Amino acid sequence: MTHTTLGGDAEVAVAGQVTLDFPDNRLLVELCGAFDKNLAKIEQQLDVQMIRRGNQISIFGTDDAVAAAGDVVQSLYDRLESGKAVEFGDVDRELRMGRGGGGDPSGLADSQMEMFKAGNVELKTRKKSVEPRTDAQKAYVLSLMNNELAFGIGPAGTGKTYLAVAVAVNKFINGEVDRIILSRPAVEAGEKLGYLPGDMKDKVDPYMQPLYDALNDFLPGKTLAKLIEEKRIEIAPLAFMRGRTLANAFVVLDEAQNATAMQMKMFLTRLGEGSRMVITGDRSQIDLPRGVSSGLTDAERLLKSVPGISFNYFTAKDVVRHPLVAAIIEAYDEDSKQALLKRAKP
Repeated sequence: MTHTTLGGDAEVAVAGQVTLDFPDNRLLVELCGAFDKNLAKIEQQLDVQMIRRGNQISIFGTDDAVAAAGDVVQSLYDRLESGKAVEFGDVDRELRMGRGGGGDPSGLADSQMEMFKAGNVELKTRKKSVEPRTDAQKAYVLSLMNNELAFGIGPAGTGKTYLAVAVAVNKFINGEVDRIILSRPAVEAGEKLGYLPGDMKDKVDPYMQPLYDALNDFLPGKTLAKLIEEKRIEIAPLAFMRGRTLANAFVVLDEAQNATAMQMKMFLTRLGEGSRMVITGDRSQIDLPRGVSSGLTDAERLLKSVPGISFNYFTAKDVVRHPLVAAIIEAYDEDSKQALLKRAKP
């Protein structure tokens, strides 16, 4: 078994054992986590043994596993050096994506991707700064910045809506748009909710709650309430968009897989001067009645080659919620693939 000692910012050589030196012991303690839980996670996932002594971490295992673990540890340390925190979800993301996220799936210019990787671009809001965590998220945010109409398509937990709302708030507080309009189709997710008491707002708010949750992450409560009262921020069901022209606004349609083809056409044609529009959805969670085609699938088919419209796609690797969410999505995806293979057999 060979032994290699590297500096904290060096590339890891493939070896049966490697030792990494880190100049800042305080950051190393943060990297390891309480009771070394982050190291334990890496050991479990990559089948390596990790030993910390002072400002060094030694990694033991097979050549490939040692190299992968070294990349993960180095990437997390680089994150801490740039002034960002390392949470348990960041460890899971690095383990799933690998250092650098497995390449840039978007075909973006190297200079643009390096801008993100260097940590120079963040979405600043009134309450917090938001950074895209995976390459697919980075490509998505760049698309939102550079295109008047953008689609984000992929499974739950990949940050499609959250990042879209963050970009909307960022552009709003920078004066680039006058209004934020967030919308969703009011479609029940598999169960019949029946008659809901109260006025119209009381009836539709349960459908819109995830959008309120995202806004509350970015704007102080009193500010948000005032902006909603002044109608500078609107949260409304998709059906309420008919007949409007949305100028100088940042418009987000969430859960677009539950819009019908007619509703999608109606929504897309609301785009006005000085506005930007984002459509997000998950094709695996269509709650429309049997026989009704999804407007998201229809729009993707018709608009894929239209200049000025971007399509960004996410997979289970981009999930930034609990690690089990990614495993659940992968299990369902695999089941769908097996079902398609069975149907394809003669």
